[in-house]
Order: sequence, then C-alpha cells, then structure tokens
Amino acid sequence: MSAYKFDHIHLYTTDAEATAAWYEKMFGAVVRRTPVDGKTRIDMNVGGAEIFLLPVKQAAMGQNSLDHFGFLVDNVDAAIEELRAKGAKVTMEPNTIRPGTRISFVESPEGVRIEVLQRG
Repeated sequence: MSAYKFDHIHLYTTDAEATAAWYEKMFGAVVRRTPVDGKTRIDMNVGGAEIFLLPVKQAAMGQNSLDHFGFLVDNVDAAIEELRAKGAKVTMEPNTIRPGTRISFVESPEGVRIEVLQRG
C-alpha cells in the first residue's frame, strides 16, 4: 500500500490578503506571495501545515467540503486565551472529549472552523 502523508490544504477566500493577515496574527503563519500569471498567489505555513489560499467570488463561497482543520498545541486552554486576546471568535470553549484529548474551536472571518487540540 502507498504511504500517505500530509501535504497541504486549500482554503477558499474572497480576500486573500485579509485572510493571510488573520492567520499570521492568530497563529503566526509564515505568508508567502508568489507572482503567477500576472496575479499574486498567497500561501502560508502554520506549524508545518501548508495552507494555499484559493481566491473565489462571494457566490462561490461555501461550495467546498471542508469541515475544519486542526492545530495541535501543548496547552489548549492557554492557546485559546491567547487567540481570544487577539480577537479570535471562539465557537467552542475548551473541553475534554475523551481521556487525553482536549479541544476547542475558533472561526476565521470567512467561517472556516479551526480546531485547536491537545493530546496526551
């Protein structure tokens, strides 16, 4: 069987610059801008996760199957407080869903659900 490992996530956005700025502020994303066909492609890296921004018109928003993605942290409670202090919209407070797994959710300005989780 082939071996699979994470490569990237594509996120739809109507404002790639604002989206990149939000991920940079909230999660310390490293933002890259690359000229492609006379336009600027914006990609980000957050903790080793590659996130590619795909610009769309408002009418196309919501036409994807992305439910959420998660960022692993050492202390979910501390991370959520830091995000809240930066202005993040917390949609689920930290809670233990099973022994050894504690999660919370925040939402991006365009409605992407982001899980912040702690394992172990």
